[in-house]
Amino acid sequence: MNRPPPHRVASLAPSRKRRPHPALCLLLSSLVLSSLLLVGSARSEEPARPEDIAHFENKIRPILVQHCYSCHAADAKEIGGKLLLDTREGLRKGGESGPPIAPGKPDESLLLQALRYDGLQMPPDAPLPAAVIEEVAQWIKRGAADPRTMAAAPAQPVIQQPETSAPALWSLAPVRKPKLPPVADAAWPRHPIDHFVLSGIEAAGRKPSVDARPEVLVRRLYHDLIGLPPTIEETQEFAQQFAEKGPVAIERLVDQLLCSPRFGERWGRHWLDVARYGESNGNDGLGRNPTYPHAWRYRDYVIAAFNDDTPYDQFLAQQIAGDLLPASSPEERDRNLVATGFLAIGSKPAKAMNDNFDMDVVADQIDVIGRGVLGLTVGCARCHDHKFDPIPTRDYYALAGLFTSSETLWGTGAHEGLSSPVTDLHVLAATPKLFPPDGFVETVLVLDSNTGKPRPFPKSKWEPGTPLAMGLRDREKPDDTKIHLKGESKKLGEVVPRGFLGALQLPIDVQVDREKSGRRQLAEWLTAWKQPLTPRVMVNRIWQHLLGNGIVRTPDDFGTYGERPTHPELLDYLAARFVDEGWSVKRTIRMIVLSRTYQQSSDAAQELIDADPENRLLARQTRRRMEAEAIRDAMLLVSGDLNLEPRVGSLVQHRDILVNLAGNLHEPSNHRSVYLCYLRSSPPPELAAFDLPDFTVPVGRRDVSVVPGQALHLYNNPLVIAQSQIFAQRLMSETADPQARLRSAWQRALRRDPTPQESAQARQMIEATAAELGSPDKAWSSLCQALLMTSEFRYVD
Repeated sequence: MNRPPPHRVASLAPSRKRRPHPALCLLLSSLVLSSLLLVGSARSEEPARPEDIAHFENKIRPILVQHCYSCHAADAKEIGGKLLLDTREGLRKGGESGPPIAPGKPDESLLLQALRYDGLQMPPDAPLPAAVIEEVAQWIKRGAADPRTMAAAPAQPVIQQPETSAPALWSLAPVRKPKLPPVADAAWPRHPIDHFVLSGIEAAGRKPSVDARPEVLVRRLYHDLIGLPPTIEETQEFAQQFAEKGPVAIERLVDQLLCSPRFGERWGRHWLDVARYGESNGNDGLGRNPTYPHAWRYRDYVIAAFNDDTPYDQFLAQQIAGDLLPASSPEERDRNLVATGFLAIGSKPAKAMNDNFDMDVVADQIDVIGRGVLGLTVGCARCHDHKFDPIPTRDYYALAGLFTSSETLWGTGAHEGLSSPVTDLHVLAATPKLFPPDGFVETVLVLDSNTGKPRPFPKSKWEPGTPLAMGLRDREKPDDTKIHLKGESKKLGEVVPRGFLGALQLPIDVQVDREKSGRRQLAEWLTAWKQPLTPRVMVNRIWQHLLGNGIVRTPDDFGTYGERPTHPELLDYLAARFVDEGWSVKRTIRMIVLSRTYQQSSDAAQELIDADPENRLLARQTRRRMEAEAIRDAMLLVSGDLNLEPRVGSLVQHRDILVNLAGNLHEPSNHRSVYLCYLRSSPPPELAAFDLPDFTVPVGRRDVSVVPGQALHLYNNPLVIAQSQIFAQRLMSETADPQARLRSAWQRALRRDPTPQESAQARQMIEATAAELGSPDKAWSSLCQALLMTSEFRYVD
């Protein structure tokens, strides 16, 4: 992996006239060049992302099966145009008219032209619904991922379970508590974690890097635990405490940060990625994007759960079966109900255009349990037995029965407090004039003033101020479901009893309550004694957020095509400790950050970097670019404009509208980024350039790209411009001394004093810019913007 650009000397340039100043041109040229050097090889050579594979399995394969295979499959009576669409090779090769798709270029793809009836016409009887065509267009635009005939899987040890003839994966083996491996340098480890890491380093004939300097470590801890940079005062105080008390000072700082309410906002955001949190449905194929006015309650639940260090097994139980759990108070009852929003907030197709709508909703719920909790692509078994992992179609529909036996309630199309007649118990009009799309049936959990059990909707009045929430509840008559042959709801096979994955043989038997949906037993099964996947997946995610990469570098895929763990014994050690210590996320984080492995410097000898460029030995820390939210929050903090009070509700909570995809529903905010409005298909514009997910599938690891457009985004973005101006005004109001201003600017943005070279460069730039623009204010604003654009500001060592 290429290293980010050097950052010890900040690049400076003015930023306000649209005719670029020469110094600005130099800055942008430097940033663009650095970006291009980091981009590396073309993306076309990279393997398909897990979310793109899931999109194919959940959306595209069913479309091909239902609408194309009758004429374009090997078993078709007559193959039209010599075109086969039932294999990847056939799709890429094409037929008499040539290849039907151009990956990344939907408008140039013959397949899409045919679906749109643009010259060619497929299927010939009648065009497909617009929503279906849009799904195909999005698939092609995203690179047309097709896992049907992937390359041979990497060698994996096969673990034979005595109870079944099906081979299992390494990840299905029981979690074992390993013994500490011996190490030659017995003085280096500070924690058992370090023994596992140092053993591997020594086996490779290498040595770990030195410890990070206190000024570096304090920023790393602040970023990793609360997602905000320390002030210069906090940095200096920690350095002094460390000089006096050594590791004790680190422990005290870690405990302080873990107790901060900012912790839940930081780590809750990580989980919201996994939960595919979004506040709208996303593009329904007709240019509409219905909002989820009540999703914010789930966001707040997640933040509170991480702040409270809710045990992970309880956290999962609340989200999967909160409506079925006992509660000791009305407040706890409501909290459990809101938690089930985890299963309701997924993106949904327009029902009227999709015969498989109900099972598409179930597929989304299975996917978030599969990849989000178990680290397995269970969704691949919807249409056929999983091609690579031991998950038969029967197991998929055993899980599906748990969710077909549940009623998904995803909110109303209007805000809380709108007085509007209710014509049906669960179908509500957004306003008297504006209705949800046909078939987009919206339902909701009604909370009794946030303190009671759900109550039925009043039939004559929708009462203003009624608290509402998304979530699940059991149907009146839970039942098993039938296998949908090739994923088609109109082609049904045998009934499958509700249950779980047969490949995971646990020492205790968890049986579904036949009178209920079985979701409560699903939560029990996921967190049962000796459950191998759930704790491994979670500690791997925690490790990834603290070390830059997971021990398993495919956090959503512990299956055949996922990567093997770099340190399997360490993974099991962490998983076993996680369970033994009460499934505590905070304890696990504390354990990791107090290890010497975590506290290493990211600087290392070039020989080590060349020998281990991906840092699989963990012989150094990984230098990381901050996520989009952390970059924005840091800018607001440095400028002094950050409001640390949690935002109440959401922007869409009080908007009785359907968002037009061409419109913009976002408004300026100085709250933390986790409280912004996360609309699918219309993300917060100030975050979009820095690899924000689309929130349609579980995302355990975000992409990290370095492209020229990011530098231009920082130059032109209204938020960056506004914060640069506020930053500059703050400096100018403090002192009239230019050198004192420069020192304050560096201390606030970079937590250090400027070097003599930087001071001289900055003063020269300010003088030249002020003379050209006739405005000292704009000159200082340009300086502040340049500081916010440096890699030193955006990267954590």
